[in-house]
Amino acid sequence: MDKVRIGVIGIGMMGTVYAKMLLNREIKGAELTAVTDQQEEKRQWAKGAFGEGIDVFDSPEMLLKSERVDGVIIATPHFEHAQLAVKAFEKDLHVLCEKPAGVYTKQVRQMNEAAAKTRAVFSIMYNQRTNPVYRKVRELVTAGELGEIKRTIWIIDWYRSQSYHDMGSWRGTWAGEGGGVLLNQDPHQLDLWQWMTSLTPVRVRAFCGFGKHYNIEVEDEVTAYTEFDNGATGLFVSSTGIAPETNRFEIYADRGKLVVENNQITFYRNRIPERQFNREWRGGFGTPENWKCDIPVTGNESGHRGIIENWVEAIQYGVPLIAPGEEGINGLALSNAMHLSEWTDDWVTFPIDEELYLKNLRDRMKTSVYKRI
Repeated sequence: MDKVRIGVIGIGMMGTVYAKMLLNREIKGAELTAVTDQQEEKRQWAKGAFGEGIDVFDSPEMLLKSERVDGVIIATPHFEHAQLAVKAFEKDLHVLCEKPAGVYTKQVRQMNEAAAKTRAVFSIMYNQRTNPVYRKVRELVTAGELGEIKRTIWIIDWYRSQSYHDMGSWRGTWAGEGGGVLLNQDPHQLDLWQWMTSLTPVRVRAFCGFGKHYNIEVEDEVTAYTEFDNGATGLFVSSTGIAPETNRFEIYADRGKLVVENNQITFYRNRIPERQFNREWRGGFGTPENWKCDIPVTGNESGHRGIIENWVEAIQYGVPLIAPGEEGINGLALSNAMHLSEWTDDWVTFPIDEELYLKNLRDRMKTSVYKRI
């Protein structure tokens, strides 16, 4: 097709950004043709802001059946992502879903099954996959430069003030968001963790603080210990209540240690792989000779625009997706497992018990201060 006609469902902060990108012709091969939002105030605003050529529908269902779009960008609250995607797939429409893929894996699994029944192109807004630093880490791991991975550590903070949480009655609540730092701020890291290393989690033990730093219901701090299929271990530490923030990712492997911080990659490379050194060394105390290498990183991060452009090119020309939508369940499974581990005060193995998770989530939603419409 010459132009992919795109509708944006949800014109809050990010939905408006995407709509304006399309309206301003910043995405080659795509055009904005329709928008919708559950709030009448935003729909009225859109009629004036986007002009007469853009249809403003009263509901997502009306937009989906309008035949005015070839694909949709879903930028609604978390609970609605998967259910709206399923409805779009039923109309054979292409879908680009904002992160996270959903709130719980059972819902997202159903979304993936619906996607598999169509020829629609399904992507997710994992814009951090366009970051050349993380792409380089993935390249090094895939090429075998690090050898077998033994341990990973990611410390990632996202400072948020109480006023941030007070911006909406749904913020910081189980019924409004379905989670805190794990579901709001960390989906990118939980995705990248697996995407860069190709490690598959086996079990996790997590400790979460709910409303530890703020007047909120959901988690604002988490420390999780994970074991992976190859025997490697992982530590994930995150909070919205720490200032100054830290974003440091480390990979310990047979051929050395990789440190990612401040958009730089440092490889402490063992001249002789540790396992080989262990077999051959006869001197008692001793360690492999190690070289500090600054890894060059080239290219620019295309971010949200890059994911949208890639999605459009996949629709038009069949190019491979940077962030296939079906992979959204991977990071969410880690998030759900961490919640469930804290709730049950126990280890959680993969695949998680989806019904047990959902029961625990619904119990918290029943007592939430936010009441879903």
